[in-house]
Amino acid sequence: MILVCGEALIDLFVEAGRPSPERGGLPALAVAGGSPFNLAIGLSRLGAGSAFLGGLSSDAFGRMLADRLAAEGVDLAFAKESARPTPLAIVSTGPGGHPAYTFHAEACAHADLAAADLPAALPDTVRAIAMGSFSLVAEPVGTAYAALAAREARRRVISLDPNLRLGLIPDLDHWHARFGDLVRCADIIKLSDEDLRAAYGAQAHEGAIAQGWLEAGVGLVVVTAGPDGARAYHGGGTLIVPGRKVAVIDTVGAGDTFHAALLARLDRDGRLSRDALLGLDADVLRDILSEAVAAASLTCTRLGADLPTRDDLLSVL
Repeated sequence: MILVCGEALIDLFVEAGRPSPERGGLPALAVAGGSPFNLAIGLSRLGAGSAFLGGLSSDAFGRMLADRLAAEGVDLAFAKESARPTPLAIVSTGPGGHPAYTFHAEACAHADLAAADLPAALPDTVRAIAMGSFSLVAEPVGTAYAALAAREARRRVISLDPNLRLGLIPDLDHWHARFGDLVRCADIIKLSDEDLRAAYGAQAHEGAIAQGWLEAGVGLVVVTAGPDGARAYHGGGTLIVPGRKVAVIDTVGAGDTFHAALLARLDRDGRLSRDALLGLDADVLRDILSEAVAAASLTCTRLGADLPTRDDLLSVL
């Protein structure tokens, strides 16, 4: 089982250009989402057991999220029911047809998890912990996740995906301090090249940053680059895996799919341990990353974050 820590939220798609004359409102579609939410489902679909550790509201949206996770086979034994509202991401069409986002996440259920809510001990079935996104700096949940990472570091594989959204990070210095603490606990860091630029600027030197993380004790750093595939940094050197040409519908959930496929493959191969990560050779790592790229490309051919199953992935490998 892989324990996923972070938020579950609702993406509320609003058709701003189509007001309803009958009721004076706007038509909207509520879709379950959130990077950790997607990751938990993606892991389950790929055959790796997953559990969710985070706050889920008792409101209608929260029940929708919990029901969806349960239906996908995600273990909710570690989730906390909260009286706070479900966080919302309002998505509307801006100038030129580009999506515009407004987030409503203050004092919401995702943040309603303190260190006292953490399980006193994790069962041996939990082989890895994955965490990321804006919950890492929300409070008190961010402090709780940092405490969990520090407690479990070097006992279980810890994988980080910053999934950085600057609109949800009021204090980037605070984010850097928290992420720096988590890096010292991490075995895997998976991030996109967009995350890297958002965190470190357009002129960021990817290789130098990755090398610094490796020197801090991280076993594997993977930077995804959309259609250009992925780049991996490891004790054995640097590896580049090309992308796959597909007819892209949208890219929602592609990064979460890559992360899920990476962890699921390591788990399936018996390599979801620190020693195994450090011992990966280039050929094995290339094969693992190629599978993750293939999985992410499948999601790009679908509308929304519709992550592939193991059978879906086998059909293209």
